[in-house]
Amino acid sequence: MTEQAGREYYMSRKSEILALFDDHAQAWKPFIASRYGDDFANTILKEAREQHEALIPAIPYIGGDENPMTRHLVRSTTSLALYKAMKARGKTAEQAGKIIYNAVVERVSHLPVSTSKALSPEDIVSKREQARKSQERLYPGDWVWEFVEGDGVEFDYGYDFLECGTQKLYHAQEADEFLPFYCFLDFVTSKASGWGLARSMTLAEGYEKCDFRFKRGAQTEQEWPPPFLEGQKELNEQV
Repeated sequence: MTEQAGREYYMSRKSEILALFDDHAQAWKPFIASRYGDDFANTILKEAREQHEALIPAIPYIGGDENPMTRHLVRSTTSLALYKAMKARGKTAEQAGKIIYNAVVERVSHLPVSTSKALSPEDIVSKREQARKSQERLYPGDWVWEFVEGDGVEFDYGYDFLECGTQKLYHAQEADEFLPFYCFLDFVTSKASGWGLARSMTLAEGYEKCDFRFKRGAQTEQEWPPPFLEGQKELNEQV
């Protein structure tokens, strides 16, 4: 598909994509207002929505409805827009990340925890096939990953992400510093899935892959502050 056709794919869904931003903005607003005041909250969300609308035609096409990762790529644009608006107002990536983190924690706290089922042989075949297909690298802006067999003790299954669509988009938008904060949200969202998540490295932090490991019924232990933030603070103190 041509670049123009890709833009048309997203632009034809503009109202739906903006509705997603409005939904996320509603969750962010009380946390922005509590820290910076109502006027700032109203201003920053208006500016962030404008940023988001401008981003829509710039979202890389990765297969549209045929690719389940398209949904994840589109969802990543709302947080990117808030970060860009806050940065323009002198706020940091950490400040933007904490607002979004708090909002997601609040939302997840009201969701029932899913009762996860063990992976069936069909599930495993499907996940292997999705990973294999990603390695064809049909679209430059897409994810590329490998399926990792679980050991049944430490984890049930996993993914090693070798390339990340969100990382590519954020890099193109000069938002590399914000990416680790966005990636950290995975720990929050996993809590409502019924699958515990463990991860020791990410592309966002400069490693060669993101190593997702899932264990059915396990607890996701990671909470704010992110380990990379603590490590940076320790480094600054030493300097």
